[in-house]
Amino acid sequence: MTGTPKLVAHAIPGIPLIQADDDIVAIIINRAAEAGLHLRAGDALVISSKIVSKSKGRLVALDEVEPSADALALAAETSKDPRLVELVLRESSRVSRRRPGVLVTEHRLGLVSANAGVDQSNIEAGDDMALLLPLDPDGAAREYRAAIKRRLGIQVAVIVSDSHGRPFRVGNVGVAIGAAGLPTVKDLRGQRDLYGRMLEVTQVAYADLIASAAHLLCGEADEGLPAVLLRGLDLSAPHGCAADLNRAAEHDLYR
Repeated sequence: MTGTPKLVAHAIPGIPLIQADDDIVAIIINRAAEAGLHLRAGDALVISSKIVSKSKGRLVALDEVEPSADALALAAETSKDPRLVELVLRESSRVSRRRPGVLVTEHRLGLVSANAGVDQSNIEAGDDMALLLPLDPDGAAREYRAAIKRRLGIQVAVIVSDSHGRPFRVGNVGVAIGAAGLPTVKDLRGQRDLYGRMLEVTQVAYADLIASAAHLLCGEADEGLPAVLLRGLDLSAPHGCAADLNRAAEHDLYR
């Protein structure tokens, strides 16, 4: 069938363990080229927030964290390390849910997730360190897109991804916490379905779908594949940012 949509995804191999101040755009471009994956105009690059945070110095030594009284009380309630809880509170605008072993907050970026994205997996000295989400993931996506334009002379889309759980569903999925150069939400309201009925509420979380597709390849354990190249996406709709995906409080029935 001619004209049938096709999506191709490649995990970029050989990316080393990222350190503070590493040029991850140069690393990704070089490793992709070595694997025969030369970036083209219109491609999308999904980059794990973990390596973005590492390159931007978001690692925190836990022995340097002094828990507040609020953190101590919440740690006792949730059976968590008070130092980690202190970092969660610093990163959050409010606590959404708490129970032993569970702490869900609204992150300062507007994301609602477990532990405000504070993570100890896949980092060196993970028991003694914690990694925070990037300060400005949308800004990082714009920065990387501009850097690729300068180096290669092409425009690509960039997503900074993270893995989140979802209310009422088991397991994590990839989500976009930063985005540049692509439609993040596709609004189909006003279009018609196969039978001519007008769509009244349908909006597609396009950037999240792309992030989840990439997470099928990059994984969350010891895969060591924090960047994925996707080719064949429709990037023609108006571009947005990942913040567009946050539901406004007045439209949230569960807040």
